[in-house]
Amino acid sequence: MSCILKLVLAANLITIAILAFVYPNLMVGPGKLIPGHKQLETDCFACHAPLRGASSERCVSCHKTAEIGRLTTLGQPITKSLTSTPFHQKLVNQDCIACHSDHAGVKRFRPQRHFNHALLQKATLEQCQSCHKSPADSLHRQISGNCSQCHNQNKWTPATFNHRKYFELDRDHNASCVTCHVANDYSRYTCYGCHEHTPDNIRREHIEEGIRDFDNCVECHRNADEHDIRGRGNGAREGGREEKDD
Repeated sequence: MSCILKLVLAANLITIAILAFVYPNLMVGPGKLIPGHKQLETDCFACHAPLRGASSERCVSCHKTAEIGRLTTLGQPITKSLTSTPFHQKLVNQDCIACHSDHAGVKRFRPQRHFNHALLQKATLEQCQSCHKSPADSLHRQISGNCSQCHNQNKWTPATFNHRKYFELDRDHNASCVTCHVANDYSRYTCYGCHEHTPDNIRREHIEEGIRDFDNCVECHRNADEHDIRGRGNGAREGGREEKDD
């Protein structure tokens, strides 16, 4: 009896294995394909290699890398692209299934269009505005490029930069960015673009106060209040009293 049972079980397993290869869409398919691949619904091996899963090499046999985002698989121009700029040509490697899952059934086995900026070539990472439209608020209208100085590539918000931490933009200092940051280089600044500030005047006034280190203005001056001076161990004085760092 036990031998017969084993034979029945073995026969069932063999039958299931054969059916899985003959009708994989019915036996092991995780769900229906996206509309664009509907014609491949019953042809799993158009994208999958037996026992190895989906293969990027099979993707690019239809979706030519140079044409993605520009032409359809039939060679026709794309009238309404899913992205503002074709970027697939600038990926480090063409691992299609790292982002795409063509099965859109009840349970997706992988998030669809899950993009990671780390997949882009290093030079492309610095060209945010080639893909992203710059925000239209009053601050970003003054800025071009250098997005990474305030934002990271995982999340747009929150921004990592707080200007008040370095200098408060109060009163007359609430000026356009290029007044202090020349050529949109926000890693540097200059105070010599306004009122009485010139290198000679600044040097003379600070030497008179016994201050020798005055190259980094915001190290002591954090806002428009001329009496709010924070000495950094360089002998800065206010009204004859030495100011210590708080």
